[in-house]
Amino acid sequence: MATALRNLSEVDLSKVPDASNMCFGIVVSEWNRQVTDALLQGAVSTLEKHGALPENIHVKTVPGSFELIYGAHQMTLNGGYDAIIILGSVIRGETPHFDYICQGVTYGIARLNAKSEIPVIYGLLTTDTLEQAIDRAGGRLGNKGDECAVVAIKMAKF
Repeated sequence: MATALRNLSEVDLSKVPDASNMCFGIVVSEWNRQVTDALLQGAVSTLEKHGALPENIHVKTVPGSFELIYGAHQMTLNGGYDAIIILGSVIRGETPHFDYICQGVTYGIARLNAKSEIPVIYGLLTTDTLEQAIDRAGGRLGNKGDECAVVAIKMAKF
């Protein structure tokens, strides 16, 4: 569903399991920090709102979005997590770099989900402009971090 038709932060609270006994890993990209910091804040606050204890939310940073794959993979190997969330932002530029990064991260996270026992939640914003990214990182369209946290809780319960 297009984001323009649905606010990313709107959730039916009755359908979100209790997360008080769950542990989450979050891997966040340092690239486009204005956006990724807001995504992280949304994810953490939503996990806590649904019962996750702060000490059970482990955050690691990586330099860019492509490195999210490695970071998430390392978290799946180290165990102890009920779900892992990746958060990043890639904004289209003037070269095909955008396409390569978006495709590579999508493929890498899909592979992790197919091979791992732990769900890895895809929170990579792929936008044409910084304004579109901000709209989806706590702006007028909600926060993708909120949505990813809810998905992580539901998939951990799966």
